[in-house]
Amino acid sequence: MLSMKNNRSGSEKGESETRESRGIPDDPKKRAKYQAIIEAALEAFSEYGYHDCPVSRIARKANVADGTIYLYFANKEEVLISVFQEKINLMISEIEKQTRDCDNAWKKIEKLVRFHITVLGDNPVMANFFQIQLRQSSEKIRRGIASPLRGFYRLIESFVVEGQEEEIIDPRINPNIARKVIFGSIDEVVSCWVRSRRRYDVKERIDDTLYILGRALLVDGVRA
Repeated sequence: MLSMKNNRSGSEKGESETRESRGIPDDPKKRAKYQAIIEAALEAFSEYGYHDCPVSRIARKANVADGTIYLYFANKEEVLISVFQEKINLMISEIEKQTRDCDNAWKKIEKLVRFHITVLGDNPVMANFFQIQLRQSSEKIRRGIASPLRGFYRLIESFVVEGQEEEIIDPRINPNIARKVIFGSIDEVVSCWVRSRRRYDVKERIDDTLYILGRALLVDGVRA
């Protein structure tokens, strides 16, 4: 998780105390309130949409005063970015944990794809947030989500490189392009589900997605 602890002193202390938004607070009570705001914002953004969701609605869902939000976040943009940082870093940590004992890199990729689609498929609120509300035109928002998203990209790409070293993923494939194909496939499958008027279980698309990715990435004879 992104945690930026406040170790400043002297003349900087007063300024830093007004900028809890730059990281998760160290104090347990403040940390609990920070997390409550994060969860409330996730729900509020998904329910009302980013542009139609004033900070007051987030505050009501978090059961805090409007002004309390600004003790932790500079503005609504920063709330949105922080929600994404929290959720994507939790996903990265869980994927790393689940793939630690996998026999090979392809199994790690399988775990990653299954985990990502399953988590969003089981949580429509978070799926809406990831696939709809994050797609904002604000340059600040794009910059803010870029760093944690790069962490997810690096994880995927590391699995591809590992698979090439194990000689199960085609060595002729550019790992960066492979990462884009893997992430793009997951992203499109979930986005189509979120936007669809037809109700279906997106998890039913996992096996087809993995089959196509396997055909594209694996060397002949590896996948039965």
